[in-house]
Amino acid sequence: MKNRHIFKNIMTKKTKDTKKVQEQKVEDKKGKDINTGDYKDLIEQTKSEYRVAWDFMKPKFDERALRLKLYNNQKKDKLAIGDPLMFTIHQTVLASLYNDKLNVDFIGREEGDQEKAENISSLASFDFDEMDMDLINYEFDWDTTFFGRGLLLLMEFDRKLKCPIPEVIDIMTWLRDPRATSVNGDKKGRGAMRFGGRPIRLSMNEMDKAGVYFNYKDLKPEKSSDNTTSLLDQASRSRSEAQGYSVTPNIDNVKGDNSQYKLLEWFTHYNGKKVLVTLADNNNRVVRIKEIETDNWPIVDRSLYPIAHDWDNVSIPDLTEDKQRARAKLQNLGLAGIEIGLHPTYLYDTNKIKNRGNLQVDFNKNIPVDGNPSGAIQPVERQTVKSEVGWILDILDVAAQKSTATPDVQQGMQSEKDRPLGETQLIASRVDTRYSLSAKIFGWSEKRFWKQWYSLYKNNFKEGIDEKIIRINGAMGPKWKGLTREDIIAKSDPDISIESRIIANNNKINDLQKYRLFFKDILATDPQNMNLSFALRKIGKLSGFKKDEIEQILPPTIDEIVAEDENLKLNDNNLTKVNVYDDDFVHIAIHNNSADTKAKYAHINAHKKAMMLKRVNNKLDIDGNRPEQPQQPQEMDKINFQNPKQEQINNPNG
Repeated sequence: MKNRHIFKNIMTKKTKDTKKVQEQKVEDKKGKDINTGDYKDLIEQTKSEYRVAWDFMKPKFDERALRLKLYNNQKKDKLAIGDPLMFTIHQTVLASLYNDKLNVDFIGREEGDQEKAENISSLASFDFDEMDMDLINYEFDWDTTFFGRGLLLLMEFDRKLKCPIPEVIDIMTWLRDPRATSVNGDKKGRGAMRFGGRPIRLSMNEMDKAGVYFNYKDLKPEKSSDNTTSLLDQASRSRSEAQGYSVTPNIDNVKGDNSQYKLLEWFTHYNGKKVLVTLADNNNRVVRIKEIETDNWPIVDRSLYPIAHDWDNVSIPDLTEDKQRARAKLQNLGLAGIEIGLHPTYLYDTNKIKNRGNLQVDFNKNIPVDGNPSGAIQPVERQTVKSEVGWILDILDVAAQKSTATPDVQQGMQSEKDRPLGETQLIASRVDTRYSLSAKIFGWSEKRFWKQWYSLYKNNFKEGIDEKIIRINGAMGPKWKGLTREDIIAKSDPDISIESRIIANNNKINDLQKYRLFFKDILATDPQNMNLSFALRKIGKLSGFKKDEIEQILPPTIDEIVAEDENLKLNDNNLTKVNVYDDDFVHIAIHNNSADTKAKYAHINAHKKAMMLKRVNNKLDIDGNRPEQPQQPQEMDKINFQNPKQEQINNPNG
């Protein structure tokens, strides 16, 4: 066994080395083609698309930069106060959606693919940690809730980890087709993005390590003077200003290995195909070109409050920006009025008080006046903060809460108005209803993500070469399982089921209550015809126990184990015998999960005939149990019907 693994590792290394040499030859060839100007038309096409996208997106970038400042609001006057309405609402919605992890489950589309689907589900669970999806999902959700739409790039496959590598695209640097309504449009591709891209920075070492760039060795590092027009630097400045920091110009002017090169990563159509092209040298040189192997762009877009037929959806700042500005203005005016009230102004009678210096405040001071001191001095009356100010502040707060379904209780605060428990629970249930809509909308992008994740394995996981060891946490502790291409790539791509964890748990609780009542009714009225083992396992599954945990409590029966072994033969269309003591009903249920072969249907038909024979055969009771004095184990082909013949296989319904 050890020698076999050593040999396999040696062969895998040789294959990788050979492939690397072949890829290098391809890259060298591409580099020569570039020097002859073969990509001149592609460069001009990309430049024209870039200009169109830049003119369209520039006003949006400016508006987003203003909203980032308002979100944190550290650039305000140091003597003024800021209202955190946008931050509070955004964090409340973000926390709810981020906490509600979306469960993914792969389902085999054809009979016999269910085992592969289970392997894919286990692989997805393992890759969730490998891909750092806890961090990826936070950034993805943050962009979505703040900007209305988030973007995630999923096209790289790490050959070392044998795992896809997702990357959240900075929405503050993304340039896109003005006519697009989404990245990949509808089912027919209508409204899909024709082109789009972003600027990136890479060092020479990073390009060398990536192994996908060519014709870049003589590139000149980026100049500091270029930073003023760079989208990357503009986005960085916007975030720094939102934090209240002073932006230092030309901060990145390093030399040597750490010097960086400005590139443009652009998705477009070229010669009738979807391609990713990377330009350098002020967008005049192609240093990478890659054909997109899938029908769709390898970009997943996520929406929060989508508007039909529109890319720019409703975001949290859309609903809260005006209210936060109004609240901050009123609060600062009120604060200024209170401060003036703490330093009152007085009127005095100049006929009674001759020396103005006597009005200076001092302890135990006596002020001489001519005549009666009454009315010699009195304070100037001022307007106090009226109740209308508090009323309008509450109106603005409630409006923001209603539009985003974030009442006080959802924000973790006790409501200012005392409410009965029933009303509080009703409010919470309505909030969950609104949030469940957002969770379902998030599910659209989650499904596209895992579909793209599976396609990367399909295109990059090599047969006879790649094997991935995953850890599965079971009832008896962790166990490790090796997966090859044959274990995860099915004939037809599996269906993907995405469900909100909170919604799924609520549905399971409801189903569990109904199933328990149904279970008790059947147990009380007709226990003889009840499949007790199946019912108990179903209750265990609805209670949230995993399959291996349930099997520790309710181990598979002998009939289930035998039927599973028989499925291995039926999958290869091989005949198997039907024994007299088989629990035919259990066998039929297990055999339904096997591959769709003629032997399977012939074997199931034999079990059906066995059930009928047992009903009329006096030597066997109706349940197929052993007689009180069992004879030698009989097989069904010895009791008046034969093992399925070839004509039964050719005609399973005969």
